[in-house]
Amino acid sequence: MIGTNMKLKILVGTMTSTADYVAQAIQMDCADLVEDIEVTLMDGQDISVFDEDAVYLICTSTYGSGDVPDNARQLYDSLDTQPKYLGHVRYGVIALGDRTYLNTFAFGGKKFDERLQGLGAQRIGEVWCHDASAGTMPEELGTAWCREWLAQALSTVPADA
Repeated sequence: MIGTNMKLKILVGTMTSTADYVAQAIQMDCADLVEDIEVTLMDGQDISVFDEDAVYLICTSTYGSGDVPDNARQLYDSLDTQPKYLGHVRYGVIALGDRTYLNTFAFGGKKFDERLQGLGAQRIGEVWCHDASAGTMPEELGTAWCREWLAQALSTVPADA
């Protein structure tokens, strides 16, 4: 199977564990597409987390007035305070939010996306936003989106990878 030796590293930013549930659902549901899926909470992480040879999935909620969650703050800030070129990094973003806060909807994920692009990282596909006020299950929709996203990620892996 193509891409079995590709590693997917899901970095989770969360306050209420919803993003963590989504990441764990993806880990279980997408095991047939990628053999090695690691879920890592962003707690205590910094920019060096991107040193690994992996495809990254930022899975984060939005907190307060459009901020990244508390456990993601150190990693997010390090992209600014310890910047380095991340041209080797290929990533996707799952941004959880609530459309009732229209001005800051899904900003947690969008902020990570902006900062990663600023350091040269390459985003695969579009940022996927989940709206908590829609009453849909982020785990179900997130895994469905991730299966399509992974197919895209796998199709762009160099043949010798």
